[in-house]
Amino acid sequence: MASPRDSDGEKESRRILDRIARESEGGGKSYVARKSEQMHGHLTAADVDKADRIEHIGTRIGRTLGFILTVGMLLWLIQYFVRG
Repeated sequence: MASPRDSDGEKESRRILDRIARESEGGGKSYVARKSEQMHGHLTAADVDKADRIEHIGTRIGRTLGFILTVGMLLWLIQYFVRG
C-alpha cells in the first residue's frame, strides 16, 4: 500500500511534467514570434481600456517614446564602447 507521502510526490511530479509539456509546446510558434507579438501588443496598448480614448492614446505615446529612447540609448552605448 502506498503511503500518502508517495501519492503527494507523484501528484507533484505529474503537475511539474504537465507544466513543462505546456510550456514546451508553444502553440507552433517560435520564441521570437511570440515575443514580437507580445511586444507589439504592449506598444499598441492592447491591455488598456479602449473605452477611455485619452488613456489609450497616452499609453501608446508613452510606451513608444520609451521604446525609442531605450533603443537610442543602446545605440549610443554601443557607439561609446566601439570608439573607446
